[in-house]
Amino acid sequence: MVLEIQNLSKKFGNFTALQDINLVINKGEVCGFIGPNGAGKSTTIRTILGIYKPTSGVVSVFGQDAWKDGLDIHKRISYVPGDVNLWPNLTGGEVIDLFIKLRGGKINPWKEELIKKFNLDVRKKCRTYSKGNRQKVALISAFATDADLYIFDEPTSGLDPLMESVFHEFVLRVKAQGKSVLLSSHILSEVEKLCDKISIIKDGTIIQSGTIDSFRHLKRFEITVRTNDIIPLDSLNYVYKLTKTDNGAYAFEVDAEDLSTIIAYMGTFNVEDFKCTQPSLEKLFMTHYEGDLHE
Repeated sequence: MVLEIQNLSKKFGNFTALQDINLVINKGEVCGFIGPNGAGKSTTIRTILGIYKPTSGVVSVFGQDAWKDGLDIHKRISYVPGDVNLWPNLTGGEVIDLFIKLRGGKINPWKEELIKKFNLDVRKKCRTYSKGNRQKVALISAFATDADLYIFDEPTSGLDPLMESVFHEFVLRVKAQGKSVLLSSHILSEVEKLCDKISIIKDGTIIQSGTIDSFRHLKRFEITVRTNDIIPLDSLNYVYKLTKTDNGAYAFEVDAEDLSTIIAYMGTFNVEDFKCTQPSLEKLFMTHYEGDLHE
């Protein structure tokens, strides 16, 4: 087990930032950590990094205590925050080399490839860099280091879609090496593409954890059917949000457990077109955030 958080709580005075957080990441897993701003994502990450001391609970990284054994743990971690500050008078290349040396561990043979793919001019001073270029420096430094756990807190903030795809490529590359990744991101399509499992945090509490497919079981499928027949869908108690589209098709939702039933029922009519869509991670997240999961 690479990371294990048990009943973690963190208070700042009378304010409870985290309450009974539980999270596990195993070797070779990419775990998505999502939630609205202020939900507690960064506070959790800073506790994992040993920046904050838990008020209660246990945070274990590589079987060691995150607070007491932080020095040893950091030798095996690469971390990228969402807002990177660099030394203004150093070039990007000098900062990358400095980060790699400070890390003190093994080096991945990807440094030059990373610089090329991220299209970074490493000769420029950091004070001339945009937010996106500062982010590239941090990502190149992280991936050029042979870590066992990569922690990314909004890592693609400021990057264009092409550079986001480069980030995705290298996340999958370290995963293929058996490394683990904790990815905190507001880009839900990114989480859906990369992660084996996700945890949703709201108001300092994890309200749901599991694989993306397990989340989809909790949400209705969206179905569109076009036919010349009159189908009495409004009489079916497992059909929700029934409407007629502009082209005369039926649009409605069914729960996952009723999907085979509605497909068999539709087979008794002259159906010209049938479309069934799984809910996106974004819709699942909004369902949790709005608190209507079981409605």
